[in-house]
Amino acid sequence: MNTQPWHVHVLTGAPLERVRQRNTEIMLGGAKANREILTHGEYEGVHRSRQVAIAIKLFAAMGIERHDKAMRQDWVMRGFRQFDAPVSIVLTYDRDLDPGAVVHFDLGALSYGICLAAWDRGLGTVVNGQGIMRSEIVREEAAIPPGEVIMTCIALGYPNEQFAANAVKADRESNESFVRYLGFED
Repeated sequence: MNTQPWHVHVLTGAPLERVRQRNTEIMLGGAKANREILTHGEYEGVHRSRQVAIAIKLFAAMGIERHDKAMRQDWVMRGFRQFDAPVSIVLTYDRDLDPGAVVHFDLGALSYGICLAAWDRGLGTVVNGQGIMRSEIVREEAAIPPGEVIMTCIALGYPNEQFAANAVKADRESNESFVRYLGFED
């Protein structure tokens, strides 16, 4: 519908370092997530199983043992640090569009387009909900106006092909398990 409801805030250097530092300190201190968007809480059932499956693969690739709490925590904190990427792109939308189901779809399409354009230019991306789990920190450090809702962020940088986790591929369900075809009779 050409509403273009988004705003894009691109952080690097000192502002991004302050977000990383503050996110790390507050999350290590035991704070709970404080996102501005409605979230579902903890994953359960098949969604939790998929989340655990990719974590097992990533930990194995990185040589992180199940009992190694310090390394596991460091791995989790990478998300709060924007995966140590040199750039973080924070996507927001106009607050007066809440509740924002359609606007969320619009920002999903925008983030997908950003990721594809970056990939086409040899850059790597991670759409990163952890990076905005403490939205008040991101808002303050990026000077995001109160009339915008922080939706997500994208970590951006050149991929390190030698980083073992970058070779890990998530298992995907077959199309037959979630796609229905109607009207395609022989």
